[in-house]
Amino acid sequence: MSLVECFLSGNLTEARKLIDERFKELFEQKLEIIKLRIVAEESAKLNLDEANIQKMGRTKLIRVRIRAGKVQRRKKFSTVPGYTIRGGRVVRMSSQERRHRKMGARRAKIKLRSKKNQILRKRKISLRKRKAMGVR
Repeated sequence: MSLVECFLSGNLTEARKLIDERFKELFEQKLEIIKLRIVAEESAKLNLDEANIQKMGRTKLIRVRIRAGKVQRRKKFSTVPGYTIRGGRVVRMSSQERRHRKMGARRAKIKLRSKKNQILRKRKISLRKRKAMGVR
């Protein structure tokens, strides 16, 4: 029985059930779309795919640069906050190193913000050239 038929026959309880079921279906569909979008945004933000990260206990191996299916650069990172890798071992960072990293990240953020338009302009030109050549 369709929604219109329920209204015409005066069966409002059945109509309400149909509306509730349809809302539930739409809500679940939208939720799935939002979840997929969040995952895509996060991976784009980090510029990494899950396939590029391999967790190995207290360290993780990240294939940072992949060109034509070949791994050009691999990097090991510590998964433990406040620790870094030195000579293949997980070592605690000194307070001075933590401070320098924090200050450097802050400075990099400010510099990147000021250069953002320049970066976007150059990327746009590159994409236009690739499109003209038929590469992308």
